[in-house]
Amino acid sequence: MTGNKVVIDGCSLTLEEFVAVSVGLAPVALSPAAREKVLESRKHIEDVVSSGQVAYGVTTGFGKFADILVSPADTQALQQNLILSHSAGTGAPFGEAEVRGMMLLRANALAKGYSGVRAEVIDTLLDMLNKRVCPVIPEQGSLGASGDLAPLAHMVLVMLGRGQATYRGQLLSGDKALKECRMEPLVLQAKEGLALINGTQAMTSAGALALWRAANLAGTADVAAALSFEALRGIADAFLPGALEARPHAGALATGARIRDLLSGSSLVTSPGELRVQDAYSLRCIPQVHGALKAAIEHVHSVIATEMNAATDNPLIVRTDGGMRIVSCGNFHGQPVSQAMDYLGLSVCGAMGMAERRIERLLNPASSGLPAFLTARGGLNSGFMILQYTAAALLSESKILASPACVDSIPVSAGQEDHVSMGTIAARKARDIVNNACKVTAIELMCAAQAAEFLGPDRLSPLDHRAYALLREHSAALGEDRVLSGEIGEIAGMVASGDFVAMVDRQV
Repeated sequence: MTGNKVVIDGCSLTLEEFVAVSVGLAPVALSPAAREKVLESRKHIEDVVSSGQVAYGVTTGFGKFADILVSPADTQALQQNLILSHSAGTGAPFGEAEVRGMMLLRANALAKGYSGVRAEVIDTLLDMLNKRVCPVIPEQGSLGASGDLAPLAHMVLVMLGRGQATYRGQLLSGDKALKECRMEPLVLQAKEGLALINGTQAMTSAGALALWRAANLAGTADVAAALSFEALRGIADAFLPGALEARPHAGALATGARIRDLLSGSSLVTSPGELRVQDAYSLRCIPQVHGALKAAIEHVHSVIATEMNAATDNPLIVRTDGGMRIVSCGNFHGQPVSQAMDYLGLSVCGAMGMAERRIERLLNPASSGLPAFLTARGGLNSGFMILQYTAAALLSESKILASPACVDSIPVSAGQEDHVSMGTIAARKARDIVNNACKVTAIELMCAAQAAEFLGPDRLSPLDHRAYALLREHSAALGEDRVLSGEIGEIAGMVASGDFVAMVDRQV
Protein backbone atom coordinates (compact mmCIF):
# COMPACT_ATOMS: atom_id res chain seq x y z
CA MET A 1 0.00 0.00 0.00
CA THR A 2 1.44 3.37 -1.05
CA GLY A 3 -0.21 6.14 0.95
CA ASN A 4 -3.89 5.35 0.69
CA LYS A 5 -3.45 3.62 -2.69
CA VAL A 6 -3.31 -0.16 -3.00
CA VAL A 7 -0.84 -1.36 -5.64
CA ILE A 8 -1.49 -4.89 -6.90
CA ASP A 9 1.11 -7.25 -8.30
CA GLY A 10 -0.71 -10.60 -8.09
CA CYS A 11 1.38 -11.80 -5.16
CA SER A 12 1.18 -9.56 -2.11
CA LEU A 13 -2.43 -8.42 -1.57
CA THR A 14 -3.33 -8.56 2.13
CA LEU A 15 -6.69 -8.86 3.84
CA GLU A 16 -6.24 -5.34 5.19
CA GLU A 17 -5.68 -3.98 1.67
CA PHE A 18 -8.62 -5.98 0.39
CA VAL A 19 -10.87 -4.39 3.01
CA ALA A 20 -9.43 -0.94 2.29
CA VAL A 21 -10.55 -1.25 -1.34
CA SER A 22 -13.78 -3.22 -0.99
CA VAL A 23 -15.13 -1.42 2.07
CA GLY A 24 -13.00 1.71 2.39
CA LEU A 25 -13.04 2.61 -1.35
CA ALA A 26 -9.25 3.04 -1.48
CA PRO A 27 -7.86 3.61 -5.01
CA VAL A 28 -5.99 0.81 -6.79
CA ALA A 29 -3.15 0.68 -9.33
CA LEU A 30 -1.24 -2.06 -11.18
CA SER A 31 2.47 -2.33 -10.42
CA PRO A 32 4.84 -1.75 -13.37
CA ALA A 33 6.53 -5.13 -12.81
CA ALA A 34 3.18 -6.94 -12.96
CA ARG A 35 2.28 -5.07 -16.15
CA GLU A 36 5.42 -6.46 -17.79
CA LYS A 37 4.47 -10.03 -16.86
CA VAL A 38 0.98 -9.47 -18.22
CA LEU A 39 2.35 -8.23 -21.54
CA GLU A 40 4.69 -11.23 -21.76
CA SER A 41 1.91 -13.79 -21.27
CA ARG A 42 -0.35 -11.92 -23.69
CA LYS A 43 2.23 -12.23 -26.44
CA HIS A 44 2.21 -16.00 -25.98
CA ILE A 45 -1.57 -16.13 -26.49
CA GLU A 46 -1.27 -14.05 -29.64
CA ASP A 47 1.42 -16.42 -30.93
CA VAL A 48 -0.84 -19.41 -30.25
CA VAL A 49 -3.71 -17.86 -32.19
CA SER A 50 -1.56 -16.77 -35.13
CA SER A 51 0.11 -20.20 -35.40
CA GLY A 52 -3.18 -22.11 -35.27
CA GLN A 53 -2.30 -24.17 -32.21
CA VAL A 54 -5.08 -25.99 -30.37
CA ALA A 55 -5.60 -24.45 -26.93
CA TYR A 56 -8.64 -24.86 -24.70
CA GLY A 57 -10.84 -21.77 -24.60
CA VAL A 58 -8.57 -19.97 -27.04
CA THR A 59 -9.15 -21.91 -30.23
CA THR A 60 -11.79 -24.33 -28.90
CA GLY A 61 -15.20 -24.23 -27.28
CA PHE A 62 -15.78 -24.54 -23.53
CA GLY A 63 -16.66 -27.37 -21.16
CA LYS A 64 -18.03 -30.32 -23.11
CA PHE A 65 -17.25 -28.34 -26.31
CA ALA A 66 -13.51 -28.46 -25.57
CA ASP A 67 -12.92 -30.74 -28.57
CA ILE A 68 -14.63 -28.41 -31.05
CA LEU A 69 -12.23 -26.11 -32.85
CA VAL A 70 -13.13 -22.47 -33.40
CA SER A 71 -11.81 -20.40 -36.29
CA PRO A 72 -9.42 -17.54 -35.43
CA ALA A 73 -11.89 -15.28 -37.22
CA ASP A 74 -14.44 -16.10 -34.54
CA THR A 75 -12.16 -15.31 -31.59
CA GLN A 76 -14.02 -12.20 -30.47
CA ALA A 77 -17.44 -13.78 -30.93
CA LEU A 78 -16.32 -16.85 -28.95
CA GLN A 79 -15.34 -14.76 -25.94
CA GLN A 80 -18.38 -12.49 -26.08
CA ASN A 81 -20.75 -15.45 -26.43
CA LEU A 82 -19.13 -17.01 -23.38
CA ILE A 83 -20.00 -13.97 -21.27
CA LEU A 84 -23.53 -13.67 -22.62
CA SER A 85 -24.36 -17.35 -22.19
CA HIS A 86 -22.85 -17.57 -18.71
CA SER A 87 -24.69 -14.52 -17.37
CA ALA A 88 -27.37 -16.78 -15.96
CA GLY A 89 -27.26 -15.86 -12.27
CA THR A 90 -30.36 -15.27 -10.23
CA GLY A 91 -31.45 -14.09 -6.80
CA ALA A 92 -30.66 -11.00 -4.75
CA PRO A 93 -27.54 -9.07 -5.74
CA PHE A 94 -24.25 -9.30 -3.87
CA GLY A 95 -23.44 -6.26 -1.72
CA GLU A 96 -21.28 -3.47 -3.08
CA ALA A 97 -18.29 -4.43 -0.93
CA GLU A 98 -18.47 -8.03 -2.17
CA VAL A 99 -18.63 -6.92 -5.81
CA ARG A 100 -15.75 -4.48 -5.39
CA GLY A 101 -13.83 -7.33 -3.79
CA MET A 102 -14.52 -9.56 -6.80
CA MET A 103 -13.20 -6.93 -9.21
CA LEU A 104 -10.08 -6.35 -7.10
CA LEU A 105 -9.35 -10.08 -6.74
CA ARG A 106 -9.92 -10.79 -10.42
CA ALA A 107 -7.56 -7.94 -11.38
CA ASN A 108 -4.99 -9.23 -8.90
CA ALA A 109 -5.21 -12.77 -10.27
CA LEU A 110 -4.76 -11.51 -13.83
CA ALA A 111 -1.82 -9.39 -12.67
CA LYS A 112 0.15 -12.56 -11.93
CA GLY A 113 0.77 -12.95 -15.63
CA TYR A 114 -0.58 -16.50 -15.96
CA SER A 115 -3.78 -15.63 -17.80
CA GLY A 116 -2.75 -14.15 -21.14
CA VAL A 117 -5.03 -11.10 -21.09
CA ARG A 118 -4.13 -7.65 -22.35
CA ALA A 119 -3.23 -5.02 -19.77
CA GLU A 120 -6.32 -3.12 -20.92
CA VAL A 121 -8.50 -5.77 -19.30
CA ILE A 122 -6.95 -5.17 -15.88
CA ASP A 123 -7.01 -1.41 -16.42
CA THR A 124 -10.75 -1.56 -17.09
CA LEU A 125 -11.40 -3.39 -13.82
CA LEU A 126 -9.27 -0.92 -11.88
CA ASP A 127 -10.91 2.08 -13.57
CA MET A 128 -14.32 0.72 -12.59
CA LEU A 129 -13.13 0.34 -9.01
CA ASN A 130 -11.59 3.79 -8.84
CA LYS A 131 -14.63 5.45 -10.42
CA ARG A 132 -17.07 3.39 -8.29
CA VAL A 133 -18.84 1.63 -11.13
CA CYS A 134 -20.31 -1.41 -9.36
CA PRO A 135 -21.84 -4.21 -11.46
CA VAL A 136 -25.09 -5.75 -10.29
CA ILE A 137 -24.26 -9.42 -9.70
CA PRO A 138 -26.88 -12.00 -8.64
CA GLU A 139 -25.82 -14.16 -5.70
CA GLN A 140 -27.08 -17.51 -6.92
CA GLY A 141 -25.83 -19.69 -9.75
CA SER A 142 -22.22 -20.60 -9.01
CA LEU A 143 -21.09 -24.17 -8.38
CA GLY A 144 -17.63 -23.00 -7.38
CA ALA A 145 -15.63 -25.37 -9.53
CA SER A 146 -15.22 -24.08 -13.07
CA GLY A 147 -14.74 -20.89 -11.20
CA ASP A 148 -17.53 -18.56 -10.20
CA LEU A 149 -18.77 -18.53 -13.78
CA ALA A 150 -22.19 -16.90 -13.49
CA PRO A 151 -21.31 -14.19 -10.95
CA LEU A 152 -18.13 -13.18 -12.77
CA ALA A 153 -19.91 -13.18 -16.14
CA HIS A 154 -22.32 -10.59 -14.75
CA MET A 155 -19.29 -8.58 -13.66
CA VAL A 156 -17.85 -8.72 -17.17
CA LEU A 157 -21.14 -7.69 -18.77
CA VAL A 158 -20.64 -4.16 -17.45
CA MET A 159 -17.08 -4.08 -18.78
CA LEU A 160 -18.65 -4.72 -22.20
CA GLY A 161 -21.24 -1.98 -21.76
CA ARG A 162 -24.01 -4.46 -20.98
CA GLY A 163 -25.84 -5.60 -17.86
CA GLN A 164 -26.53 -3.23 -14.98
CA ALA A 165 -24.38 -1.26 -12.56
CA THR A 166 -24.69 1.30 -9.81
CA TYR A 167 -22.86 4.59 -10.20
CA ARG A 168 -23.09 7.45 -7.70
CA GLY A 169 -26.07 5.79 -6.08
CA GLN A 170 -27.98 5.32 -9.31
CA LEU A 171 -28.92 2.03 -10.97
CA LEU A 172 -27.92 2.32 -14.62
CA SER A 173 -27.45 0.13 -17.65
CA GLY A 174 -23.87 -0.95 -18.17
CA ASP A 175 -23.32 1.28 -21.19
CA LYS A 176 -24.82 4.30 -19.41
CA ALA A 177 -22.63 3.73 -16.34
CA LEU A 178 -19.49 3.63 -18.49
CA LYS A 179 -20.51 6.76 -20.39
CA GLU A 180 -21.18 8.62 -17.15
CA CYS A 181 -17.59 8.03 -16.01
CA ARG A 182 -16.10 8.45 -19.50
CA MET A 183 -15.05 4.86 -20.03
CA GLU A 184 -15.22 2.91 -23.28
CA PRO A 185 -16.65 -0.62 -23.37
CA LEU A 186 -14.07 -3.37 -23.63
CA VAL A 187 -13.93 -5.60 -26.73
CA LEU A 188 -12.76 -9.03 -25.63
CA GLN A 189 -9.92 -10.71 -27.49
CA ALA A 190 -8.67 -14.30 -27.44
CA LYS A 191 -8.99 -16.04 -24.05
CA GLU A 192 -10.01 -12.86 -22.22
CA GLY A 193 -13.62 -13.78 -21.51
CA LEU A 194 -12.54 -17.14 -20.15
CA ALA A 195 -9.75 -15.58 -18.09
CA LEU A 196 -12.18 -13.14 -16.51
CA ILE A 197 -14.77 -15.67 -15.35
CA ASN A 198 -12.80 -18.86 -14.69
CA GLY A 199 -11.82 -18.15 -11.09
CA THR A 200 -12.87 -18.24 -7.45
CA GLN A 201 -13.26 -14.51 -6.90
CA ALA A 202 -16.95 -14.46 -5.91
CA MET A 203 -16.49 -17.02 -3.14
CA THR A 204 -13.17 -15.50 -2.08
CA SER A 205 -14.53 -11.97 -1.91
CA ALA A 206 -17.60 -12.97 0.10
CA GLY A 207 -15.38 -15.25 2.20
CA ALA A 208 -12.73 -12.61 2.86
CA LEU A 209 -15.33 -10.13 4.07
CA ALA A 210 -16.93 -12.79 6.26
CA LEU A 211 -13.50 -13.59 7.68
CA TRP A 212 -12.77 -9.92 8.41
CA ARG A 213 -16.10 -9.50 10.18
CA ALA A 214 -15.60 -12.77 12.07
CA ALA A 215 -12.25 -11.55 13.38
CA ASN A 216 -13.90 -8.32 14.54
CA LEU A 217 -16.71 -10.38 16.06
CA ALA A 218 -14.26 -12.57 17.98
CA GLY A 219 -12.64 -9.55 19.58
CA THR A 220 -15.97 -8.04 20.57
CA ALA A 221 -17.32 -11.39 21.78
CA ASP A 222 -14.62 -11.41 24.47
CA VAL A 223 -15.77 -7.99 25.66
CA ALA A 224 -19.43 -9.05 25.69
CA ALA A 225 -18.58 -12.24 27.56
CA ALA A 226 -16.54 -10.36 30.16
CA LEU A 227 -19.34 -7.85 30.69
CA SER A 228 -21.84 -10.70 31.11
CA PHE A 229 -19.41 -12.47 33.42
CA GLU A 230 -19.33 -9.47 35.73
CA ALA A 231 -23.11 -9.03 35.60
CA LEU A 232 -23.54 -12.69 36.56
CA ARG A 233 -20.92 -12.44 39.34
CA GLY A 234 -18.72 -15.12 37.81
CA ILE A 235 -15.78 -16.91 39.44
CA ALA A 236 -12.57 -15.80 37.73
CA ASP A 237 -10.50 -18.77 38.89
CA ALA A 238 -11.42 -20.60 35.65
CA PHE A 239 -9.18 -18.15 33.78
CA LEU A 240 -6.05 -18.60 35.90
CA PRO A 241 -2.96 -19.22 33.72
CA GLY A 242 -2.15 -22.46 35.53
CA ALA A 243 -5.52 -23.97 34.67
CA LEU A 244 -5.42 -22.97 31.03
CA GLU A 245 -1.77 -23.95 30.56
CA ALA A 246 -2.71 -27.50 31.54
CA ARG A 247 -4.42 -27.69 28.14
CA PRO A 248 -2.36 -25.23 26.12
CA HIS A 249 -4.39 -24.52 23.00
CA ALA A 250 -3.15 -21.16 21.74
CA GLY A 251 -6.64 -19.72 21.26
CA ALA A 252 -7.70 -20.63 24.79
CA LEU A 253 -4.52 -19.18 26.29
CA ALA A 254 -4.97 -15.94 24.36
CA THR A 255 -8.64 -15.70 25.29
CA GLY A 256 -7.92 -16.40 28.95
CA ALA A 257 -5.34 -13.61 29.02
CA ARG A 258 -7.78 -11.25 27.32
CA ILE A 259 -10.60 -12.05 29.76
CA ARG A 260 -8.25 -11.53 32.71
CA ASP A 261 -7.39 -8.08 31.36
CA LEU A 262 -11.04 -7.23 30.79
CA LEU A 263 -11.97 -8.27 34.35
CA SER A 264 -9.00 -6.62 36.03
CA GLY A 265 -10.18 -4.17 38.69
CA SER A 266 -13.73 -5.52 38.89
CA SER A 267 -15.50 -5.61 42.24
CA LEU A 268 -18.22 -7.87 40.84
CA VAL A 269 -16.30 -11.10 40.21
CA THR A 270 -16.52 -13.65 43.02
CA SER A 271 -14.53 -16.40 44.67
CA PRO A 272 -15.50 -20.09 44.84
CA GLY A 273 -18.20 -20.57 47.47
CA GLU A 274 -19.04 -16.87 47.75
CA LEU A 275 -22.20 -17.25 45.66
CA ARG A 276 -21.66 -20.69 44.12
CA VAL A 277 -18.90 -23.28 43.94
CA GLN A 278 -18.48 -23.20 40.15
CA ASP A 279 -20.07 -21.45 37.19
CA ALA A 280 -22.16 -22.74 34.32
CA TYR A 281 -20.24 -23.67 31.19
CA SER A 282 -21.25 -20.51 29.31
CA LEU A 283 -19.13 -18.59 31.84
CA ARG A 284 -16.47 -21.09 32.83
CA CYS A 285 -15.65 -22.28 29.29
CA ILE A 286 -15.30 -18.91 27.52
CA PRO A 287 -11.56 -19.46 26.77
CA GLN A 288 -12.16 -22.88 25.28
CA VAL A 289 -15.04 -21.88 22.99
CA HIS A 290 -13.80 -18.42 21.98
CA GLY A 291 -10.33 -19.85 21.61
CA ALA A 292 -11.58 -22.48 19.17
CA LEU A 293 -13.20 -19.72 17.12
CA LYS A 294 -9.93 -17.80 17.01
CA ALA A 295 -8.06 -20.91 15.90
CA ALA A 296 -10.58 -21.36 13.08
CA ILE A 297 -10.20 -17.73 12.04
CA GLU A 298 -6.42 -18.13 11.92
CA HIS A 299 -6.72 -21.19 9.68
CA VAL A 300 -9.29 -19.59 7.39
CA HIS A 301 -7.10 -16.51 7.11
CA SER A 302 -4.23 -18.64 5.80
CA VAL A 303 -6.52 -20.14 3.13
CA ILE A 304 -7.99 -16.79 2.07
CA ALA A 305 -4.58 -15.08 2.02
CA THR A 306 -3.33 -17.75 -0.39
CA GLU A 307 -6.44 -17.63 -2.55
CA MET A 308 -6.39 -13.84 -2.86
CA ASN A 309 -2.99 -14.07 -4.55
CA ALA A 310 -3.60 -17.15 -6.68
CA ALA A 311 -4.00 -17.71 -10.42
CA THR A 312 -7.31 -19.56 -10.53
CA ASP A 313 -8.29 -19.63 -14.20
CA ASN A 314 -7.80 -22.33 -16.82
CA PRO A 315 -5.80 -22.81 -18.91
CA LEU A 316 -2.74 -21.07 -17.47
CA ILE A 317 0.30 -19.68 -19.28
CA VAL A 318 3.06 -21.51 -17.43
CA ARG A 319 6.75 -20.60 -17.67
CA THR A 320 9.03 -23.64 -18.08
CA ASP A 321 12.69 -24.18 -18.91
CA GLY A 322 11.64 -24.61 -22.50
CA GLY A 323 9.66 -21.38 -22.57
CA MET A 324 5.97 -20.66 -22.10
CA ARG A 325 3.25 -23.21 -22.63
CA ILE A 326 -0.50 -23.40 -22.13
CA VAL A 327 -1.49 -25.89 -19.44
CA SER A 328 -5.00 -27.07 -18.56
CA CYS A 329 -5.30 -27.48 -14.82
CA GLY A 330 -7.78 -27.39 -11.94
CA ASN A 331 -6.85 -24.20 -10.07
CA PHE A 332 -10.42 -22.95 -10.49
CA HIS A 333 -11.78 -25.63 -8.15
CA GLY A 334 -13.03 -23.96 -4.97
CA GLN A 335 -12.67 -26.84 -2.50
CA PRO A 336 -10.03 -25.13 -0.32
CA VAL A 337 -12.24 -22.07 0.10
CA SER A 338 -15.43 -24.10 0.40
CA GLN A 339 -14.11 -26.20 3.29
CA ALA A 340 -12.65 -23.14 5.02
CA MET A 341 -15.94 -21.27 4.79
CA ASP A 342 -17.90 -24.18 6.21
CA TYR A 343 -15.36 -24.39 9.04
CA LEU A 344 -15.72 -20.66 9.72
CA GLY A 345 -19.51 -20.86 9.81
CA LEU A 346 -19.50 -23.84 12.18
CA SER A 347 -17.00 -22.17 14.49
CA VAL A 348 -18.95 -18.91 14.66
CA CYS A 349 -22.08 -20.93 15.47
CA GLY A 350 -20.32 -22.45 18.47
CA ALA A 351 -19.45 -19.08 19.98
CA MET A 352 -22.88 -17.69 19.11
CA GLY A 353 -24.57 -20.55 20.93
CA MET A 354 -22.60 -19.77 24.07
CA ALA A 355 -23.53 -16.06 23.81
CA GLU A 356 -27.22 -16.94 23.58
CA ARG A 357 -26.91 -19.01 26.75
CA ARG A 358 -25.37 -16.06 28.62
CA ILE A 359 -28.21 -13.85 27.35
CA GLU A 360 -30.72 -16.30 28.80
CA ARG A 361 -28.92 -16.36 32.15
CA LEU A 362 -28.89 -12.56 32.29
CA LEU A 363 -32.66 -12.41 31.69
CA ASN A 364 -33.61 -15.33 33.93
CA PRO A 365 -33.94 -14.23 37.59
CA ALA A 366 -33.26 -17.79 38.77
CA SER A 367 -29.72 -17.64 37.40
CA SER A 368 -28.97 -13.90 37.51
CA GLY A 369 -30.47 -12.83 40.85
CA LEU A 370 -31.66 -9.74 38.98
CA PRO A 371 -35.19 -8.60 38.06
CA ALA A 372 -36.79 -10.79 35.40
CA PHE A 373 -35.92 -9.66 31.89
CA LEU A 374 -33.95 -6.79 33.41
CA THR A 375 -36.91 -4.50 33.91
CA ALA A 376 -37.74 -2.83 37.23
CA ARG A 377 -41.49 -2.87 36.51
CA GLY A 378 -42.12 -6.34 35.16
CA GLY A 379 -45.64 -7.11 34.03
CA LEU A 380 -46.37 -3.60 32.85
CA ASN A 381 -43.07 -3.81 30.95
CA SER A 382 -41.58 -6.84 29.19
CA GLY A 383 -38.05 -5.44 29.34
CA PHE A 384 -35.52 -7.43 27.34
CA MET A 385 -37.67 -10.56 27.17
CA ILE A 386 -37.94 -10.64 23.39
CA LEU A 387 -34.25 -9.97 22.83
CA GLN A 388 -33.60 -13.57 23.80
CA TYR A 389 -36.26 -14.68 21.33
CA THR A 390 -34.43 -12.76 18.62
CA ALA A 391 -31.09 -14.23 19.64
CA ALA A 392 -32.56 -17.73 19.68
CA ALA A 393 -34.06 -17.24 16.22
CA LEU A 394 -30.76 -15.97 14.83
CA LEU A 395 -28.92 -18.91 16.37
CA SER A 396 -31.41 -21.47 15.07
CA GLU A 397 -31.23 -20.02 11.57
CA SER A 398 -27.45 -20.12 11.74
CA LYS A 399 -27.42 -23.76 12.83
CA ILE A 400 -29.40 -24.61 9.71
CA LEU A 401 -27.01 -22.54 7.57
CA ALA A 402 -24.05 -24.35 9.17
CA SER A 403 -24.88 -27.57 7.33
CA PRO A 404 -21.77 -27.96 5.14
CA ALA A 405 -21.88 -27.12 1.45
CA CYS A 406 -18.41 -28.49 0.65
CA VAL A 407 -19.55 -32.13 0.79
CA ASP A 408 -22.11 -31.68 -1.97
CA SER A 409 -21.42 -32.07 -5.69
CA ILE A 410 -23.65 -32.26 -8.76
CA PRO A 411 -22.01 -33.11 -12.12
CA VAL A 412 -22.56 -30.61 -14.95
CA SER A 413 -21.53 -29.97 -18.57
CA ALA A 414 -22.52 -33.45 -19.73
CA GLY A 415 -20.25 -35.04 -17.12
CA GLN A 416 -17.11 -33.13 -18.14
CA GLU A 417 -17.25 -31.14 -14.91
CA ASP A 418 -18.09 -34.03 -12.65
CA HIS A 419 -17.06 -32.70 -9.22
CA VAL A 420 -17.82 -29.23 -7.91
CA SER A 421 -17.19 -27.43 -4.60
CA MET A 422 -20.29 -25.32 -3.91
CA GLY A 423 -17.76 -22.85 -2.52
CA THR A 424 -19.80 -19.74 -3.19
CA ILE A 425 -22.75 -21.22 -1.34
CA ALA A 426 -20.41 -21.97 1.58
CA ALA A 427 -19.09 -18.41 1.55
CA ARG A 428 -22.56 -16.88 1.42
CA LYS A 429 -23.68 -19.10 4.31
CA ALA A 430 -20.63 -18.17 6.38
CA ARG A 431 -21.32 -14.49 5.67
CA ASP A 432 -24.91 -14.83 6.87
CA ILE A 433 -23.87 -16.74 9.98
CA VAL A 434 -21.30 -14.08 10.88
CA ASN A 435 -23.87 -11.33 10.35
CA ASN A 436 -26.30 -13.18 12.63
CA ALA A 437 -23.61 -13.62 15.26
CA CYS A 438 -22.83 -9.90 15.23
CA LYS A 439 -26.49 -9.25 16.08
CA VAL A 440 -26.46 -11.83 18.88
CA THR A 441 -23.30 -10.24 20.29
CA ALA A 442 -24.98 -6.84 20.13
CA ILE A 443 -27.90 -8.27 22.10
CA GLU A 444 -25.55 -9.74 24.71
CA LEU A 445 -23.81 -6.38 25.10
CA MET A 446 -27.15 -4.62 25.57
CA CYS A 447 -28.37 -7.17 28.12
CA ALA A 448 -25.11 -7.13 30.08
CA ALA A 449 -25.08 -3.32 30.19
CA GLN A 450 -28.69 -3.30 31.41
CA ALA A 451 -27.80 -5.83 34.11
CA ALA A 452 -25.01 -3.50 35.24
CA GLU A 453 -27.63 -0.83 35.92
CA PHE A 454 -28.96 -2.96 38.79
CA LEU A 455 -25.53 -3.84 40.17
CA GLY A 456 -23.88 -0.43 39.81
CA PRO A 457 -21.85 0.38 36.67
CA ASP A 458 -19.12 1.87 38.87
CA ARG A 459 -18.36 -1.65 40.13
CA LEU A 460 -17.34 -2.81 36.64
CA SER A 461 -13.70 -3.20 35.70
CA PRO A 462 -12.20 -0.17 33.92
CA LEU A 463 -12.28 -1.84 30.49
CA ASP A 464 -15.78 -3.21 30.92
CA HIS A 465 -16.94 0.18 32.18
CA ARG A 466 -15.57 1.68 28.99
CA ALA A 467 -17.64 -0.85 27.01
CA TYR A 468 -20.67 0.01 29.13
CA ALA A 469 -20.20 3.76 28.54
CA LEU A 470 -19.80 3.20 24.79
CA LEU A 471 -23.02 1.20 24.72
CA ARG A 472 -24.81 4.00 26.52
CA GLU A 473 -23.85 6.37 23.71
CA HIS A 474 -25.91 4.20 21.34
CA SER A 475 -28.46 2.53 23.60
CA ALA A 476 -29.86 4.20 26.71
CA ALA A 477 -30.62 2.23 29.85
CA LEU A 478 -34.07 0.68 29.61
CA GLY A 479 -36.70 2.14 31.89
CA GLU A 480 -40.04 1.89 30.17
CA ASP A 481 -40.40 -0.43 27.15
CA ARG A 482 -39.32 0.97 23.79
CA VAL A 483 -38.49 -0.25 20.29
CA LEU A 484 -35.01 -1.85 20.38
CA SER A 485 -34.63 -3.10 16.82
CA GLY A 486 -32.69 -0.10 15.55
CA GLU A 487 -30.30 -0.18 18.49
CA ILE A 488 -29.53 -3.85 17.88
CA GLY A 489 -28.72 -3.08 14.25
CA GLU A 490 -26.53 -0.10 15.07
CA ILE A 491 -24.48 -1.95 17.66
CA ALA A 492 -24.24 -5.04 15.43
CA GLY A 493 -22.75 -2.81 12.73
CA MET A 494 -20.10 -1.63 15.19
CA VAL A 495 -19.34 -5.25 16.09
CA ALA A 496 -18.95 -6.27 12.43
CA SER A 497 -16.73 -3.32 11.50
CA GLY A 498 -14.48 -3.73 14.54
CA ASP A 499 -15.30 -0.20 15.71
CA PHE A 500 -16.71 -1.37 19.04
CA VAL A 501 -13.72 -3.33 20.26
CA ALA A 502 -11.32 -0.69 18.86
CA MET A 503 -13.05 2.00 20.93
CA VAL A 504 -12.97 -0.14 24.05
CA ASP A 505 -9.24 -0.71 23.59
CA ARG A 506 -8.38 2.86 22.59
CA GLN A 507 -5.66 4.59 24.61
CA VAL A 508 -7.08 7.28 26.89
